[in-house]
Amino acid sequence: MDLHLKGKIVVVSGSAGKEGSIGETIVKRLADEGAIPALVDRNRRGFGYAEELKKRGIDAIFVQTDVTNPEQMENAVNKIVEKYGRIDAVINNVGVNDGAGLDSSYEEFMNSLKLNVVSYFLLTKFALPYLKASKGNILNIGSKVALTGQGGTSGYAAAKGGVLGLTREWAVDLIQFGIRSNAIIIAESFTPAYDEWLKTLPDGEAVLQKINKSIPFEARMTKAEEIADTALFIVSDRSSHTTGQFVCVDGGYIHLDRALINDVSL
Repeated sequence: MDLHLKGKIVVVSGSAGKEGSIGETIVKRLADEGAIPALVDRNRRGFGYAEELKKRGIDAIFVQTDVTNPEQMENAVNKIVEKYGRIDAVINNVGVNDGAGLDSSYEEFMNSLKLNVVSYFLLTKFALPYLKASKGNILNIGSKVALTGQGGTSGYAAAKGGVLGLTREWAVDLIQFGIRSNAIIIAESFTPAYDEWLKTLPDGEAVLQKINKSIPFEARMTKAEEIADTALFIVSDRSSHTTGQFVCVDGGYIHLDRALINDVSL
C-alpha cells in the first residue's frame, strides 16, 4: 500500500537513540516510504543518522536540541522550516522511564515532566502554524504506564498520562484546522535500552522470559518495526478520518484477559 508519504516533512523528536530504538526505527521507515525525516534530539548520534539518510538520497536534517528548552525547540522548528518551508507531521517520541518516584525530589519530578510531556507541548506549539498551513497531523508516542501504573515512577506515569490527555485535547482543539491528533500506546517493546536494563540484572534472562509470557499475543515483546509501521499509517492520509485515538501496539498486554497467559504462576 502506498502511504502517500513521499516528500512529506515529518519531524520526529527523540529520534537519535541507539540503532534499533523506536525513534531511529521510525526515521528509517519514513525514509523507506520516501518521506523526509527531520530529526530532533539532544544526542549527537543524530548527525550520523542524517548523513546515512543523505547517502540514500534522502535530504534529511538533524537539529541537535535540548527538548526541554523552549528556545532550542523553537530554533529547531525554525531551522527545519527554513530548509523545507513546511511541516506535514509531528511525531513526539521522547520518553525516558527515569524512576522519579515518591522518594524523589521536587526537581527530579519536575525534570521528568519537562522531558516526557512538556517537550511534546513545546514541539507541537512551535510547529503548529506550519501544521495549520499543511493540514498536517500529530502523533504522540505514549506508554502503558499511563493506564496501568508501574510503581516507583511517578514522574513518568504523570507525564505519560498527560500525553494521552494532550492527545485528546489537541484533537478537539485542532479539528477546526483539519489537524488530526492521535497516540500510540506501547507496553513491552524490546529496544536497546530495554536490553541494556536486562543486562544489569543478575537474572536478566529469567526476567525476560517472564515478561514475554505476560504478553498474550505470541508471548513476545513488540518489535520497534511494528510500532514504526503503525506510526507511519497513522500519520499518513490512509488514516485520514482517525483522530483523538489511542492505538495500542502491545500484543494485547493492556486489554486482553489475563487468562490467556499460559503460565498461571505469573
